[in-house]
Amino acid sequence: MTHSNKFSIRLTREDCGRFGKTFFLLNVGLLLYAVTLNFFCTPNNFVFGGATGLSIVLASVFPGISVGAFMWAANLGMLLLGFLFLGKRVMGWTLYSSVMLSAFCSLFETLWPVTEPITDDPFLELCFAIFLPAAASGLIFNIGASTGGTEIIAMILHKYFGFEIGRALLISDLGIVLWAACLFGPKTGLYCILGVAAKCTVVDTAIESLNLRKVCTIISQKPDEVREFILHTLNRTATEEVVTGSYTREPKTAIMVALTSRQALQLRDFLRRTDPGAFLTIVNSSEIIGKGFRAI
Repeated sequence: MTHSNKFSIRLTREDCGRFGKTFFLLNVGLLLYAVTLNFFCTPNNFVFGGATGLSIVLASVFPGISVGAFMWAANLGMLLLGFLFLGKRVMGWTLYSSVMLSAFCSLFETLWPVTEPITDDPFLELCFAIFLPAAASGLIFNIGASTGGTEIIAMILHKYFGFEIGRALLISDLGIVLWAACLFGPKTGLYCILGVAAKCTVVDTAIESLNLRKVCTIISQKPDEVREFILHTLNRTATEEVVTGSYTREPKTAIMVALTSRQALQLRDFLRRTDPGAFLTIVNSSEIIGKGFRAI
């Protein structure tokens, strides 16, 4: 077998592993979304916009039809619009996400139907209705996918009319929330407005937490040992440059490396044992793109 053939097989395995990880995380996010909708959003009439919020409102207007059925209709309708106006290439994982989210919702409605709030504390249930789907959205957006719904409408408005996607989403979500407030009363409406605002913040925080990395800069009297530890124990590479101390005017080697939080702790412990006088700075980075981290 030639070297090129070996490389092709290894690359294919890497692609399969990446696909499997994406597929797993996407389904975890969709399941979290469906659990939240079935156990917390629908019984309390919590509406935060999107296809799920629209389905809850429509199910209240037409009680003979379930939320899951409306989700099928809403998602399939928006998917059709997406394929017509955005094309196959743009849709990507959105097709799978939209269909499976509707399927998971219908499954939970069949297996564990919930018609009333599971507790007598609406604020407690609101917290779960915010944080669970926010964590799910963080997982889904972080792998470059989406759940479809009104996001497709926002993308169409952005492409053809120049609307900012965030503004288009906000308009559609607020419209659905105001409709819910008219149907379910001001108390539920205020909860929904609070939920929309909090969800946006929590989603951003969740995505940032998933991508959080540590950028470490080390100035050590033993750069060779530090370099060996980074390369062979942490399995990372680093960038080196020669710097000069302002007071001593002596040249030293500065090593910069991007690590996970766990690896940064390992590096700190190593320096504590090996070179207690080393200078170490650790800076949080919300995202690092490149080999060994996230692809461009």
